[in-house]
Amino acid sequence: MPNAQKGKIVLRLAPYPSGPLHIGNAKTYVLNALYAEKYSGKLLFIMDDTIGSEEKSIAPDAYKLIPDGFKWLNVEWDGKIIYKSERLAIYYKYADELIKKGAVYICECPAEKLRECRAKGIECEHRRQSAKETLEKWKLMIKGKFKEGQAILRLKTSMQHPNPAFRDRVLFRVSERSHPRVGKKYNVWPMLEFSWAIDDVLLGVTHVIRGKDLMMETEMCKFIWNIFGWPAPTILHTGLVRLKGVKLSKSKAQREVKSGAYSGWDDPRTWSLQSLARRGILPHAVREFIADIGLNDNDVEIPVENLYAINRKLLDPAAHRYSFVTAPIEIEVNSAPKIKEIKVKLHPEKEDEFKKIKVGNSFYISKKDFAALKGKEVRLMHLYNIMLDKFADFTSQENKEIPRINWVPVDFSVKAEVLMPDGVVVAGFAEKNCEKLKVGSIIQFERFGFVRLDKKAKGKLGFVFAHN
Repeated sequence: MPNAQKGKIVLRLAPYPSGPLHIGNAKTYVLNALYAEKYSGKLLFIMDDTIGSEEKSIAPDAYKLIPDGFKWLNVEWDGKIIYKSERLAIYYKYADELIKKGAVYICECPAEKLRECRAKGIECEHRRQSAKETLEKWKLMIKGKFKEGQAILRLKTSMQHPNPAFRDRVLFRVSERSHPRVGKKYNVWPMLEFSWAIDDVLLGVTHVIRGKDLMMETEMCKFIWNIFGWPAPTILHTGLVRLKGVKLSKSKAQREVKSGAYSGWDDPRTWSLQSLARRGILPHAVREFIADIGLNDNDVEIPVENLYAINRKLLDPAAHRYSFVTAPIEIEVNSAPKIKEIKVKLHPEKEDEFKKIKVGNSFYISKKDFAALKGKEVRLMHLYNIMLDKFADFTSQENKEIPRINWVPVDFSVKAEVLMPDGVVVAGFAEKNCEKLKVGSIIQFERFGFVRLDKKAKGKLGFVFAHN
């Protein structure tokens, strides 16, 4: 990391609380944490809770969900959480200084005219106002004399800047909405890049790791630092990560959680850290997945299977194996040996860990297996061979090379459901041994995948699917 000295760097976590952290935006935060650990530096937690927009509003429950996500990831920050919503007086102070320097002005142009002037590189009449006039109007803004959309504080950049979006950008705007933490105490709120420019310097941040999508905001910060004559922190931009086959949208997830379409922020479809934990994805797997991507400015699309492969590597040595049958049909075996109970290893590589399964002669198997193999000789895994049919005939106990199918004894079964990542619930029967599991246990359903026990009710178990 450039300009980094052991024990002297200060980085920051600065999430906007529109919802919990998800697998996409966790990358930047974990990288900050990893570099803070590597250089024995400080890591600040700054809740970036300025008012936001109507489209991207603050979700009150995010104030708890985000710290919980960091704790789950084993990300440790220094000191107490800093809330930007408590620092408005500081931002107003430095806005006053910019006004006195003649670096800003109050613009009262309608939004359409503002866009037109920007596009054409034309200065509006408000840009020529004196610092005294700007200060007077600024005080009126703070006192609530302007309605939302009637006035904004704009920074004087250059109306001929090659990027129209950088021309006289907005620093403060009026918002009449109530804030989850401070209510309507303030009606003038800074844009995020202004608050970053002030806080990164005042809080002693030495290095900023942020997404490449925030390069414009970085240029804004640098512009403001130059006005004040402040030294700039080292800023590193990291590319965006897309998970192949996964659509990440915090705003969509927020809508679905609010509407009740999703069961909550731990619904697997949100891809929040809470949902990953509920599925049985381990925090160390997420950290390793992000560390493998590393700090680079390339946008990358990575198969989600890469995350699953890491998690599988961590789970496989300890996860006990159990039987689960989906879309079950019942078969009865004729002339079977009178076997009341069998012992089966809980893990193929652990010789001293066993479970007992009561057998009988009636079994649940999957409708899919039945349709594909009816009339053929198959092996009931760990048990014996049969000629498959509704009323199947026992053939032998020889462990020969024939198709193997999963099964659950009818008299040693419990109803079970598995919530899949797409929100679909798969129902079936699990072996009764699963009733002994504790909620939170992560196991492998043979030939189905890794699952986490989510809830227990009398006669029914609820699992959440992790991955194959």
